[in-house]
Amino acid sequence: MIALTAAEIAEAVSGELRGIADPHSITVTDADTDSRSAVAGSMFIAKPGEHTDGHRFIDAARSAGAVLVLAQRATTDASGTPDPAVIVDDVVTAMGALAAEIVTRIRAHSPTTVLGITGSAGKTTTKDLLAALLSPEGATTAPQGSYNGEVGVPLTIFGAALDTRYLIVEMGADAPGNIRQLCDMVRPDIGTVLMVGSSHAANFGDQQSIAQTKGELAEAVPAGGHVILNADDPRVSAMASRAAAPVTRFGQGESPQVAAADLQLDEDGHPVFTLRIGRDEHRIRSGLTGAHHITNLLAAAAAAWRAGVAVSDIADRLQGLGPTSRWRMERTERADGVTVINDAYNASPESMREALRTLAILTRESGRRSVAVLGAMLELGADSTMAHHRIGETVVRLNIGLTLVIGHDAYPLYRGAVAEGSWGSEVQWVETVEQAQDWLRTALRGGDVVLFKSSNGAGLRLLGDHIAAQEGIE
Repeated sequence: MIALTAAEIAEAVSGELRGIADPHSITVTDADTDSRSAVAGSMFIAKPGEHTDGHRFIDAARSAGAVLVLAQRATTDASGTPDPAVIVDDVVTAMGALAAEIVTRIRAHSPTTVLGITGSAGKTTTKDLLAALLSPEGATTAPQGSYNGEVGVPLTIFGAALDTRYLIVEMGADAPGNIRQLCDMVRPDIGTVLMVGSSHAANFGDQQSIAQTKGELAEAVPAGGHVILNADDPRVSAMASRAAAPVTRFGQGESPQVAAADLQLDEDGHPVFTLRIGRDEHRIRSGLTGAHHITNLLAAAAAAWRAGVAVSDIADRLQGLGPTSRWRMERTERADGVTVINDAYNASPESMREALRTLAILTRESGRRSVAVLGAMLELGADSTMAHHRIGETVVRLNIGLTLVIGHDAYPLYRGAVAEGSWGSEVQWVETVEQAQDWLRTALRGGDVVLFKSSNGAGLRLLGDHIAAQEGIE
């Protein structure tokens, strides 16, 4: 984080200083909402949460070295001495205001390109790819994991240095207007929209509303920037009419400026394709797993190209490049020949189908048994039951060898598989992750390829980790 005094922070967030004799004498060089991450010279952000209140952890943060607190109420330490703090009405709003001030200072210091990425799926993988493409060009800041909302975006910016050349911002949305708010904060020069799916449909109502919100990124990029749109998604491609900046399309057809041709999967499920940017062509073998990652690969290539990276460098850096964030088609080979593919961080009907299709392709060509361990897709609203039922049908149509469904929210998936014709022990349902762990201990056999897929809240990513860490069949 760039160095800021308590006085500068208070001014940026319109806050009131408490417990500080000289606000110019306190300098903050780090900021976080997690008291466990507090270090000397840091600011602890006492954010009220859904299950706890950050104000409860102020003492712990200060003991670890925090010199300032951003809070919604004044507090004191054990001796009754006021904690040095900037008091605001809303901590999250203040985080956004501080992040905007930091972006302004970074831009004033040196040429900086801000790149925003949004979409119903693929944001984190695309962000990771883009960071790998841009880092050799200059100092690059990208989000940790999936920092992409009103809290995650400021935390990403707090980690940026004053000499940042490229600032990559992952933008998620839970409601209409969310993307616009994030754009107001960071003012993107390049905006990339990946796809419009049905994730968070419970908050939006329908895909058209989701598209309207995702398109706020296209609207926010100034005329001197670039908008990057997925030509293979009609709802995304249509956002060109909302853009003031020049539009670059990517996709698998002939017309996009950035395109993939002759797409195949190798024996490990890695995409192999010809990358075409303008008149340049390069054969790429990706280190990612699954054909659906072609969207992320092309999006990252297009954004890097418009950021000024040479096509030959883009091609060289994409060769063999695999996942860097956890639980995104993360592959583990066990000693007993079991392959575990852990993709249980996010799930929508679209990403669930693509992951299952990848599993089917991998096992069909190798003759190994396919095993799908599936949990709930959350936040689908009124369509949840039918969406899960259809995934159950997909499991059968793809001829997945063995399917385990976990949890009450995912039960319609089990029923969909049964209704589609699954019989005997091909599909099983259990109530808890613990029961699933016991079941898998005896059901798996050497050579199986096991996919774990669910929304984050279902907890299957940790089950996948446990199964991947086992040394062999019991």
